[in-house]
Amino acid sequence: MFDNVLLEFEGRIGILTINRPKALNALNRATLKDIGAALDHIESEKAADVLIITGAGPKSFVAGADIAEMKDMDQEQARAFAWAGQNLFKRLQSTSMPVIAAVNGFALGGGCELAMACDVILASEKARFGQPEVNLGIIPGFGGTQRMARLIGPQWAKYLCMSGEMIGAEEALRIGLVARIYPPDELMEAAKKLASTIAGKGLIAVGLVKQAVNEGLDVPLAQGLEIEVDKFVEGFGTEDRKEGMTAFLEKRAPKFQGR
Repeated sequence: MFDNVLLEFEGRIGILTINRPKALNALNRATLKDIGAALDHIESEKAADVLIITGAGPKSFVAGADIAEMKDMDQEQARAFAWAGQNLFKRLQSTSMPVIAAVNGFALGGGCELAMACDVILASEKARFGQPEVNLGIIPGFGGTQRMARLIGPQWAKYLCMSGEMIGAEEALRIGLVARIYPPDELMEAAKKLASTIAGKGLIAVGLVKQAVNEGLDVPLAQGLEIEVDKFVEGFGTEDRKEGMTAFLEKRAPKFQGR
């Protein structure tokens, strides 16, 4: 269906694999378009409740943007390329569907930015993270300076983006860049298990959690608390809320319908 990505489904879990292993899954313009087209398909067909994003092969999640394609870009082409990545990653961040990054190897530059646009990052013990753009005389362009500062704080964001240093999975876990790490052969099963757990919850509520956290990041605490109350009240207008509370009182598992 796509030239540069694979899209598979296991029940209500979608698995999107960046599939350019010879280029270490580097992001060029065609790959960004393919990721967007895959999201179009998932959303238009309501094909998945949770999405996992990973990279093909054992070496790399996404090793960065495609430098061979970037080398001869002028400034206007660079602006268009940056906005293509920014707009795609904003889609991942804003979709109501939870998105899990299963980082199996190098997540550098655009790959680290792709992972940070997801809701949860799970990493292999062999995963490596970094924003090495300063080594090329440029800075991150797909959201790296902004999302990293929000995830791990401005000091660590400046350190990694200014030094270009690559860090391992343990360090990424320590500073809060990733949520969990696993042996390489257990990563995808762990991602699927988490996706299945989330898919079994009240998905309207899960989407409201995502909205509340994301919308609250950029506003003062008092306004963020108002956002939380609004989302809390919105949940009370759903059939899932009635089912969840009834099931709790009846001491049985809830049967959520997503409405």
